[in-house]
Formats: sequence, structure tokens, C-alpha cells
Amino acid sequence: MRVIHLSVECFPVAKVGGLADVVGALPKYQRKFGIDAAVVMPWYKKPFMEEHEFELIFEGSFFQGSEKLGYSVFKEKNTVLEFPLYFIHIPGKLDREEVYGYPDEAEQWFAFQHAFLDWQRQQEEEPLPDVVHCHDHHVGLIPFLLKEGDDFKKLADVKTVFTVHNGQYQGWVNWNKAILLPAFDTWRWGMLDWDGVINPLAAAIKATDCFTTVSEGYLQELYAEANGLQDLFYQERAKGYGIVNGIDVAFWNPETDKHIPFSYNVKDVNEQKLRNKRTFCAQFGLPADRPLLSFIGRFALEKGADFLAATIESLLEQHSGGLTVFILGSGDTLIQSQLAALAERYKGRIAVFFGYNEALAHEVYAASDMLLMPSRVEPCGLNQLYAMKYGTIPIVRAVGGLKDTVMDVRNYGYGFLFENLDVASITEAIERAITYFKDRNDWQAIRRKAMALDYSWDKSAQKYLNLYNQLLKSYDA
Repeated sequence: MRVIHLSVECFPVAKVGGLADVVGALPKYQRKFGIDAAVVMPWYKKPFMEEHEFELIFEGSFFQGSEKLGYSVFKEKNTVLEFPLYFIHIPGKLDREEVYGYPDEAEQWFAFQHAFLDWQRQQEEEPLPDVVHCHDHHVGLIPFLLKEGDDFKKLADVKTVFTVHNGQYQGWVNWNKAILLPAFDTWRWGMLDWDGVINPLAAAIKATDCFTTVSEGYLQELYAEANGLQDLFYQERAKGYGIVNGIDVAFWNPETDKHIPFSYNVKDVNEQKLRNKRTFCAQFGLPADRPLLSFIGRFALEKGADFLAATIESLLEQHSGGLTVFILGSGDTLIQSQLAALAERYKGRIAVFFGYNEALAHEVYAASDMLLMPSRVEPCGLNQLYAMKYGTIPIVRAVGGLKDTVMDVRNYGYGFLFENLDVASITEAIERAITYFKDRNDWQAIRRKAMALDYSWDKSAQKYLNLYNQLLKSYDA
């Protein structure tokens, strides 16, 4: 079975969020099950391109409106990610330094999708994919174009799976851009439309053979609220599946992690984690004899980051000698300035690092006692999974994938959940965690329970294999 994952992010090539982690790991684990899985993504001016070797395997061209675009397809030569990795390069469109943030993003993603389909219909070196697995709205037009595109009849039998990593972002495009799309049966324009604009996410849900979300809880939430698409998700629910993300335990594993000073496992976690904590706290001027609460992520409303400053200030005032805080992240400038002011006011009790540093994130997980995730929306969440693997106890809001993967200690679990998004509710959950932390035996018990959980990609990869087989068997029948 040949499966191509189509995405604009893939770790470690280009990462903005959890999408990259999924696409960078899932194909590797799928190959363990005998799936011929590969990834196709845009070319970027990133360090990865400078550090690795590539071979040109195909060249072609097409018209985007009146503009003729030439494209090249490169393959990474040494399979360093343990799966075939292809890049589509289009001068002026797919050759940029950043993944997002350009005013012509719609044209970029149109060109990426068109080039992929044009390459597949013309190339003869490799068999056609049995399944094209599309990730998020940037490639949301692929299921529609495979079925309705005038030039892609050869690909009409290819099955599609579409994964919704975040339904809040939908890729809205004005209809005046339709001239830039490949030719299609215009009688079918309604498949692209939602509320008077081209909506790639809506088009994908309508046209794909099945869609998945990155947790069962998030699938249920999309039926009730999906930034205007909830009715569509509910109408198409018969082809929806919730499959929780996994983590790449070859990369996120305290026993083998090269980014942390002292490796450890569930047997020696208490001693070795404390050594990591002492090293980390010394680096950032924090005492190591208090519980260390951390936050890692974007300073965005969907992450509940607007509650960080008020919550931390309340906690530090109540626990003058009993809590330290570390923040790693970037985003909203107002939130960042609030946190910077807190760090200045409470020196020696809170430290911040603005930006993102992959190696530092590993150190934070290894050193911290607790991780806070006060999310408004969290389709799956990976940070809580990383945290538990490192014996760091998650304190999370009961939404989406967080409530699917974290069980509260009140139910004999290994984390702390809260329902409402307000300072009082977040503070109460953290207070409960601090109370547990003070009892050495209780804390060791939930820490070991969290570390023993299996959230590797193996289970999820098997579920995707079952889904692919189901699609292909239904077609054969």
C-alpha cells in the first residue's frame, strides 16, 4: 500500500506547531506496518536544505491563471527521516524562508497542490499512491481536484484521507481567485463554497473519502463549534474518525534524550529528574527546592495564554516561598510584555525565554514538576504527552485531546483537570497539584503512572492502517 502525506509542515524541516511533529513521525511508524509511506511538502530556505543532499527527480510546468509556473521535484537522497521525503520547488512561490505570513499564501498553496497533482499524473517512475493523506486546509483542495479536475482523470481512483489538525483555520479565499485554480467542472463549484467564499477546509470535508481529527474529543467538539463549519462536520459525521496523535519516542524519551544533562527512566526518575531540575534552575536563577511549574507554547488566545499573567501573579502572591515558574514561548506582544513585567517584578521566582528553542524545550520537560495547559481549544495537544513521558505532571483544561489523554488524580489518574477557563479554576487546579507535590509518596506514584503510559505512534499508526484498508476494500468491493 502506497500512501503520500501532503503537508506544508514536517519536523525537523519546517515546524510552526504540532502539525509538523505529526507529519514528521507518523509515516515512520506506518512503515513499520508495511505501508509505503512518504511525505511531499513545499521547498523552503531552511537549514535542513543546506545540511542534506537532494536529487532532482521531475520537472514540469502549468498555468496558474495567465502565469506559467515551472516546478521541480526533489527527493532527499539519504532517507534521514526514515521515510521518503519529497519537496516541490517553484521559484517565487515555494522557495521562502518562513512557512506562513505571506500576503499571497492562497496562491502559494494553490500552486503547491496543482504542482503535486500535475507531477503525479505525468510521472512514471513510481506507482500512483493508493491513498493521499492531506493535512489541514493548505492542501484541502486535493480531494476535490482529484475527483473534479479536468486534467487529473488518471488520478480519480486515488483515495483521500483528510486530517483536521485545527478547524479554526480554514484558508478562506475570495472567489475572484478561482481563476488561479486548475480547470474543473464549474457545475460543481458548490463543493468549494461556504458562505460565499472558497473554503478549502469545507471543500475537503465535502469531497474527501473520510476525514479524521487528532482526538475523539475534538471530533465531538467540532460537531458543536467549528468556526462556522459545525453543521457541515455534523452532516458528514458518517465519514469522521477521531484518532489521537502519538509522540515519537525515538525523539521524546528521557532515557535517550541527548538534549538533557541527565538521562533517566521510570526507575530512577526521582533522583535523575532532580539533577536535571537543579542544573536547569541554576541556569535561570531559580531555586530548585520548590515545585517548578512551566508553560511551553504560543502566546495565543486558543492556548489560554491571556490568563497566564494573572494566574501566575495570584499564585506567587499566595505562595511566597513555595512555587517557581518558567515560561517558554512567543506570540501576542501584550501577553509577552505582561510576562516580562512579571519576571522583572518577581526575580528569582519566575523566569522567561521568549521565542522557541527545541533543545531548551526538552530541558524544560526534564526539569519541571508540572506543566500548565489552560487551552480554550486543543484538538489533541502534544505537550501533555511529552510532559508525561518525562514525568512532568500535566495541569490541563478538560477540552479536546487534553481530556482524552489526561485522567485526573481524583479518578485515580495522573494529572489535574479543570473545566472553566478563569483564574480561580486554573489556580485551584495548581493548588491541588502543589498539595500532592508536598506528599513525596503521592507525587512519586502519579509521576511513575504518567511515565508508564504508552502514547507512542504505534497504536495510532495501526488505526490509520485499518482506516486505509477499510477505504481500499470498500472501493474494491
